Amino acid sequence: MKILYHHRTASRDGQDVHIEEMIAAMRRQGHEVRVVAPGAAATTRFGHDGGMAARIKRALPAMLYEVLELCYSLPAFVRLKRVCDAFDPDVLYERYNLFFLAGWWLKRWSGIPYLLEINSPLAHERGLHGGLALKALAGWCERAVWRGADMTFPVTDVLAGFVRRSGVAEPHITVVPNGIDRGRFPPDADSSAVRAELGLTGKTVLGFVGFIRDWHRLPDVVIAMAAMENRRQLHFLIVGDGPGRAEVMERARRTGMEDSVTCVGLVGRDRVSAYISAFDIALNPKVEPYASPLKLFEYMGLGRAIVAPDQPNIREILTDDSNALLFRPDDPDHFRSRIMRLCGDGALCRRLGDNASRTIEDKGYTWDDNVRRVLSSVRTMLPSNSAAYAENISD
Repeated sequence: MKILYHHRTASRDGQDVHIEEMIAAMRRQGHEVRVVAPGAAATTRFGHDGGMAARIKRALPAMLYEVLELCYSLPAFVRLKRVCDAFDPDVLYERYNLFFLAGWWLKRWSGIPYLLEINSPLAHERGLHGGLALKALAGWCERAVWRGADMTFPVTDVLAGFVRRSGVAEPHITVVPNGIDRGRFPPDADSSAVRAELGLTGKTVLGFVGFIRDWHRLPDVVIAMAAMENRRQLHFLIVGDGPGRAEVMERARRTGMEDSVTCVGLVGRDRVSAYISAFDIALNPKVEPYASPLKLFEYMGLGRAIVAPDQPNIREILTDDSNALLFRPDDPDHFRSRIMRLCGDGALCRRLGDNASRTIEDKGYTWDDNVRRVLSSVRTMLPSNSAAYAENISD
């Protein structure tokens, strides 16, 4: 198939990982992909926050920035239409963003099948966390784009609930969670070099990977470690950086655990698996209620014993005492008890980790599987002369 892939993401973070991995999986399966996106994104390092767009957002009043976001849809549409006319794609695949109407306009203009990946309910999310000013306009834009797509792909069924409530009919919704590239995250990855480099040989390593935000509640990990009898045997390894880092390190200093916490900062994607494989216990202390955390799939792929919150979107992927231990959200004592149970039971860690790794294969949580799920929905939209494509996709 010829796929026109459209997004507005300028930052190099987990969003970019999802974008690049989906495009790579499409190409591995023989599809021709043309990407239309902000030009600077491809040349920036991993961890880049979006550059000029991020600085403009910080400098301007929220209302003015949101107007500029909406206005960006006009040049984006012109560029998208020009590429569409030259490329003549079979489908348009777009990563949803707020106040971003270019893909919907192209669908209305050309009739091209319009596939929409939805990673969060941004009007709701930014209203809660980002100081959204034009709430009514944001809600209208979100509903228009979601309803205008031929197929929507929310990453969790909880998120699909937002899509349903916006008026999208069930046949136009397919849940497609995040995934991994098995080649990057093999279950037998060697951790000895990282452990030796960081002085962690013989330690029980608790680990977290990702951008460190205050709401991730990583200081709770330090508090839990400090309360354990075997605390000197434990080490907390953080792979990532962000505004929440200072609070974690300050909490470690105040609890006398500063020698038991290491934050290595951002590492390249080709090295992430080596660090995660050094974890004995992989942690996700706080998760948005509709998210599909990329880190969970990476933990699973590498066969780590996972501790995560017991909430509906997580239970779509993990089962307590089968492939993870789940704790009651906002209950620090229960969180600590889950960690303590794993620290004292190596056999349980291995069982949970092995089951988590098998879940990747059993449930098809890879980018290649995700591409097949997405493109199988195209069969009824393609013209009759594309039937061969449809047959290959369904196989």
